[in-house]
Amino acid sequence: MAGTGVFADILDGDVYKYYADGEWKKSSSGKAVAIINPTTRKTQYKVQACTQVEVNKVMESAKTAQKSWAKTPLWKRAELLHKAAAILKEHRAPVAECLVKEIAKPAKDAVTEVVRSGDLVSYCAEEGVRILGEGKFLVSDSFPGNERTKYCLTSKIPLGVVLAIPPFNYPVNLAVSKIAPALIAGNSLVLKPPTQGAVSALHMVHCFHLAGFPKGLISCVTGKGSEIGDFLTMHPGVNCISFTGGDTGIAISKKAGMIPLQMELGGKDACIVLEDADLDLVAANIIKGGFSYSGQRCTAVKVVLVMESVADVLVEKVKAKVAKLTVGAPEDDCDITPVVSESSANFIEGLVKDAKEKGATFCQLYKRDGNLIWPLLLDNVRPDMRIAWEEPFGPVLPVIRINSIEEGIHHCNASNFGLQGCVFTKDVNKAILISDAMETGTVQINSAPARGPDHFPFQGLKDSGIGSQGITNSIHMMTKIKSTVINLPTPSYTMG
Repeated sequence: MAGTGVFADILDGDVYKYYADGEWKKSSSGKAVAIINPTTRKTQYKVQACTQVEVNKVMESAKTAQKSWAKTPLWKRAELLHKAAAILKEHRAPVAECLVKEIAKPAKDAVTEVVRSGDLVSYCAEEGVRILGEGKFLVSDSFPGNERTKYCLTSKIPLGVVLAIPPFNYPVNLAVSKIAPALIAGNSLVLKPPTQGAVSALHMVHCFHLAGFPKGLISCVTGKGSEIGDFLTMHPGVNCISFTGGDTGIAISKKAGMIPLQMELGGKDACIVLEDADLDLVAANIIKGGFSYSGQRCTAVKVVLVMESVADVLVEKVKAKVAKLTVGAPEDDCDITPVVSESSANFIEGLVKDAKEKGATFCQLYKRDGNLIWPLLLDNVRPDMRIAWEEPFGPVLPVIRINSIEEGIHHCNASNFGLQGCVFTKDVNKAILISDAMETGTVQINSAPARGPDHFPFQGLKDSGIGSQGITNSIHMMTKIKSTVINLPTPSYTMG
């Protein structure tokens, strides 16, 4: 059970503590932030409302701890990460329980997220040892006009203090995808979890605590974004920000100054379907891509662009599969569960009403009960409808009928987003041409968009982000190149 057993230290009464200096603490504010269960719409958990003074102390501790951690041998850093991964996987049940109750993630998917997160940490430990254990040796006479009088040795060094801000939909997996690369690279880590998802993240952090990482190296502060959000992202002690979320990321990037940024800010992932596509495969991937976790995924299929000649057949196939989706509580492992908040549900409903007013074809009746929205496929959507462009982050999927490949590519590229996209066709030549033309960070051929496996590069163009994620890319991003140049009095040639 959450907050019991090995996790008893993180709970004080009915309020979860924050983590700093290797200890679980209560905030001096005396205030708590309520976490609402999306299913019951009642308070499920409470977390500390940390103060700016406490953030300052956390930053000082992180800076001090990082200096010692940078001197820790790579193999030992990796050893501790492997230990944390094993503890996290061992205690998957209470962490998954939190995911079910605070973000309404289906029970089986919640367990999968925790196990996947442990696997990510272990893979990162191994990859980090290989990447960071290598450097380069350069000689000066490779550049015109130079003799061999300079030897350059390059290596990767940590940035310092990394601020990690994951989103509500994967508060454990997208937290460790930032934590593990930061730590293996020799950085310290300050985590600001989302409010919805904070308790899951606190349980995950305790697994790192149990692994025995040095005090101050990892911190986790909770609280209202309005009180400590800007204070964290603009803090002079932060040397790198890794953020996953929405429009807030754009504001952060404007305020952050000259520090490295890694951001993934959402998408409007387009699914382009050609005439020769395997429509059964397409329909299965539209269901998986558009409706898993109620569409609350940055890589969800968010618009289907299908050739008119096969649109009727595809829509019927998708409708038949939508009818089989189960709707209800996450504890019951339903396919469609409540969206994360009432405000999210209201936003989604606004998109649906706009589509109805402008003449979209409803393939199912629109139905909502509190935060629970039944899956809805909208056919004959036009570019003048909000749902054609805005990201619903819910179980509502628009279908736009197109008459040419160029029309599909144009719609995809006209979006402000450019995270992922997919194309379905049996013609590999067309697939490559379309992939190259789509202005997105990744294009999936004959499969729905997906972030994983977690070691694959993951990046967005335009308003979808800055930089690239994925284990290897994150390690590179959270380090800098350090050069040492040896100047020789006379040219020296090997074996010369």
